[in-house]
This record gives sequence, structure tokens and C-alpha cells, in this order.
Amino acid sequence: MELKQVLSEKRETILRRWYDLIVESYPSETAHFLKSGNNEFTNPVGQTIREGISGLLDSIIQGGADETVTPYLDRIIRVRAVQDFAPSDAVAFVFDLKKIIREIAMDRLGDGLALEDLFAVEGRIDEIAGVAFNIFMECREKLYELKANELRSWTYRLLERVNESFEVQDKD
Repeated sequence: MELKQVLSEKRETILRRWYDLIVESYPSETAHFLKSGNNEFTNPVGQTIREGISGLLDSIIQGGADETVTPYLDRIIRVRAVQDFAPSDAVAFVFDLKKIIREIAMDRLGDGLALEDLFAVEGRIDEIAGVAFNIFMECREKLYELKANELRSWTYRLLERVNESFEVQDKD
């Protein structure tokens, strides 16, 4: 039996466990909220994570290239980039998938499942983690750029007001 077949059979279990591990990376109140609803309107972050990990897992099972995982990663990472996560913590959820798959695969190794298949999937997950890190850094860079532009704009407006104030005083 191939690992991809095992992963397809255990897809819902994997997704549920993976989601739970991701939610555990949040503070307890946020985790409780993320677990409470499946509605995209009342829990958009939870829904984004669910859709993202579902697409990622499907891409791994089907053996997709980076282009197939990037949209799913991008949605999850954008959420985590604006939150208070260190880069390593923001992308750690990708490695959680390795743990889950390894647990499932170890149970089936004696049933004809090749260890090479497991290594190949784990290697693919490592590649995906690299892509996730790049996306995270691009998002953070954009955030810092926006903050710097806002500070520059705020400073400029403040200096304009000060100059206007001095012009009024000079006329008096």
C-alpha cells in the first residue's frame, strides 16, 4: 500500500489533528474561539486555516509543485504574520504535519508501506516550510514598510502643523 493512499484514507483524521495542533499555538482564549465555530463569517480565521490546511494536504497527497501550495500557505501565513508570532512559530504548523503523518505511517510500515515514501513526503513538507517562511518574511516586510510609511506621513503632517503655527505667530 502506498503512503499517498493511506493519507487519502486518513485525510479527515489528519486534518482534524493538524487543525487542533495549530489552534494550540494560540493563547487559550483565542484557541477556544477558533475551535468553537466553523462558520466563515463568525470565525474567518478558523475557516481560513481549515481551507488552507485542506488544500495543503491535498497538494501533498497529489504531489503538487510549489505553485499549488503557495495560495494555501499564503492565506494562512498572512493571518499569522499580522499576529504576534515569531517567524519560527508562524511556520511551525507545517512541521506539525510531519509528526501526524509519521505517527500514521509508523503504524502501517509493516503492511508494505515503504519507508522511502515517508521520507519523500517529509522532504516535501520541509520544502513547503521553506516556502512558508519566505511568504512570512515577505508579509512582515510589507507590514514594516506600511508602518514606516504611516510614521513618515504622520511626521510630515505634524511638521506642517508646526510650520503653520510658526507662520501665524510670525505674522502677529
